Amino acid sequence: MAAPKPKAPGKTKVARNKRITEVGDIAVAPGERGSVDLPITDLYTHTQMSMPVEVVNGKHAGPVLVVCAAIHGDEINGVEIVRRLLAAPSLKRLRGTLIAVPIVNVLGFLNLSRYLPDRRDLNRCFPGSATGSSASRLANRFCREILRQADVAIDLHTAAVHRSNLPQIRVTQDDHAALELAEVFAAPVIVSSEIREGSLREVAQKQGVPIIVYEAGEALRFDEPSIRAGVRGVQRVMRKLGMLPGRSPKSFGAPVHANDSAWARAPRSGILVHAPRLGARVKQGDLVATISDPVGAEQTNVLSPHDGIVIGRVELPLVHAGDALCHIAEFEHPIVAERTVAAFVEHQSSGQTTDESPA
Repeated sequence: MAAPKPKAPGKTKVARNKRITEVGDIAVAPGERGSVDLPITDLYTHTQMSMPVEVVNGKHAGPVLVVCAAIHGDEINGVEIVRRLLAAPSLKRLRGTLIAVPIVNVLGFLNLSRYLPDRRDLNRCFPGSATGSSASRLANRFCREILRQADVAIDLHTAAVHRSNLPQIRVTQDDHAALELAEVFAAPVIVSSEIREGSLREVAQKQGVPIIVYEAGEALRFDEPSIRAGVRGVQRVMRKLGMLPGRSPKSFGAPVHANDSAWARAPRSGILVHAPRLGARVKQGDLVATISDPVGAEQTNVLSPHDGIVIGRVELPLVHAGDALCHIAEFEHPIVAERTVAAFVEHQSSGQTTDESPA
């Protein structure tokens, strides 16, 4: 009997996604998309408050990525980044699952405040408790419903109120998986920062979930270059994870890693009449601020404590003694860092909103 003919080579089978993603009381099947209003608390007006969650469950297998914003309620750039991300046509070909939470701190968001009504910082309350304060309960609900499902997480932030940040990634230096994602995100600067107790980063690391924090722009303001870079960065990470088709377009270049950073602070109270722009290179001893009294009779110069690049600055010109004025990051090669930031700014001026490219 003749041996059977070998089958002609065909297309490689793509693993189907068998995971049904559940958030709250909503189950999202593979190939479907679901909107979840996750109950978090009742107001004293008997109005129920909920956290908006969008689940995009791809047809084919892949990782679960959690992207969240507005853990601090006044940091709204991330809300717009999530909105644009969810509008991207490429999500129709998603592999794995995207769980997007545009507003985590809903109560702070409604009050235009960084904090919850009990004045607690939500990013110091993780993993929280089901029987604790309102902030602790919210943190606990997020961890139980959202973070526990994550393989990777991206946390979107801005500077605090009356400050602005150059687009940058905050990451833990010894988390090699997160460092790789930070490189892929392609913000101009990567800052190694210590994990704060009670932060989402701390809980994610304890659960073995690589997490990066994107910091860019100013509280209560939309900053278009920061938003555009954030959308591109998340999409780049998704392509690296194999969640989106195609390749990311060429970026401005490789990010630069800061060795350290420090704030130049106001030695006295008064009116700030000078501060360098974000991305500016300064040398030790350079003038970075001038503080004057209201009638201009007395002026105090503030000098840079070291060489570096300005990655954060105060935007309110009314300062008290000890206020942070200018955040300066140190680099092994400051000239290279300056050129990298300049290339990033030029790249953002192209006006492209997303990283969409053909498969």
